Amino acid sequence: MLEQTPPALTPDESLRYARHLILPHVGPAGQARLRAARILVVGAGGLGSPVAMYLAAAGVGTLGIVDFDVVDATNLQRQVIHGTGDIGRPKLDSARDRIAEINPHVRVEGFALRLTSADAREIVRGFDVVIDGTDNFPTRYLLNDACVLEGKPNVYGSILRWEGQASVFWAERGPCYRCLFAEPPPPHLVPNCAEGGVMGVLPGIVGSVQATEALKIVLDAGETLVGRLLLFDALRMSFREMRLRRDPACPACGEHPVIHEPIDYERFCGVGTAEANREDRMHDEDVPEMTPTELKSRLDRGERVTVVDVREPWEWEIGNLGPQGARLIPLNDLPSRMDELNPQDELIIQCRSGARSARAAGFLREQGFQRVHNLAGGILRWSDEVDPSIPKY
Repeated sequence: MLEQTPPALTPDESLRYARHLILPHVGPAGQARLRAARILVVGAGGLGSPVAMYLAAAGVGTLGIVDFDVVDATNLQRQVIHGTGDIGRPKLDSARDRIAEINPHVRVEGFALRLTSADAREIVRGFDVVIDGTDNFPTRYLLNDACVLEGKPNVYGSILRWEGQASVFWAERGPCYRCLFAEPPPPHLVPNCAEGGVMGVLPGIVGSVQATEALKIVLDAGETLVGRLLLFDALRMSFREMRLRRDPACPACGEHPVIHEPIDYERFCGVGTAEANREDRMHDEDVPEMTPTELKSRLDRGERVTVVDVREPWEWEIGNLGPQGARLIPLNDLPSRMDELNPQDELIIQCRSGARSARAAGFLREQGFQRVHNLAGGILRWSDEVDPSIPKY
C-alpha cells in the first residue's frame, strides 16, 4: 500500500524487531513499511485493545485511536489495554499510556469524539488502513461508507457471547460491509455486549485476527480476508468460512452507487425513531414513562407503587432498589408469574437501561394491566440521578 521507500531502521529498531526481520514476508524493508504505516483503530474497547497493543508491538509507526468513552469496572474483563487504576479515565488516555509502555517508537493520534457523518471521511482519509472495533450498527455503516468513499481497506470484527466474525471490506478489491448486510437489523433485535454478554477472551481472538489482517495489508503479504467472512465459535473451538461476493446493486460499491457522501446513520439504522420505539415496546405505542426522580419523589412521599425489576438475578446482585421496595421478576419469567402482580396496583417496570422494561410494560398492558409505567433509562439513569452508589455495568 505504501508507495514511498521508508528510511532504513535504526540499530535500536533492528534489535527490537529482530524476530520480524528474519521472516520472509517482512525483513528490514517490510519492517520499515510498518514504521511508515498509519492505521486507524475505531474504538479502544474489547476489539480495539488487542488490536492496538499488537500493532504497537509490531512497530506500526502511527496509530490513530477514536474513542470518547471512559473506563469502568465492567470493561476490565475483556478490554485488556486498560487496568484497574484507569477506572474513570478516558479510554483514549489509558490506551495512549499503555501503548507508550509497549513501544515508545509508536506515535498515537487520538480522536476523543464519537465518529459522525461530518468528520468520518476527513479522519479516515489520513490513514492507510482502518480497523472497525465498534459495537453499534450506525457506526459500522458510517465507517464502511467512509472507507468506500476514501478507498481505504476496512478490517471488520464483531463479537457477542461466545462467537465472533472477521473480514476485510475493501471496495477496490472485493465486497464492502453493505454487500454482506444490505440493511441493518431492526433496533434492539440484536443485543449488544451489555445485554447479551461476551466471554472475555473472545475479543482477544477476533482482535488478533484483525491486527494480523492489518499487518498483512501493509506488508502486502499472504491472502487477506477480502471476499471471505471468518466465523469463530469459542464453545466448539471451531473456525469456518463464508465466501462473499460484491453486490452489483450495493448502494456504496455497486455498479451504480448512490452514496456519495455519508448519510444520517442513526436514522438509517432506526435508532431513536418512532419505529424503533414501537419495536422495543412490543408494538404498544402508549406505554407511559416515569423518570427516576419522579419515582423517588413518590416513594419518599409513601405513595403506593409497585416497582418490578425484570433483569436477571445476577444483575440484581450487582445493584437494586431493594430498600425502595423493588421486586425481582426476570423478563422471561413474567408470563408465568403475572399472578404475583395485582392488576389494580400502579406498576413501575425497571431494567438496566429501559429497553427490556419497555417490552415488559407493553406485554403487561396487553394482558389487561392498565396502570403500568416504564422507568425511563432504567437503573443506569437511577444511578445517575438518584443513587450513585448503585454500580453501573
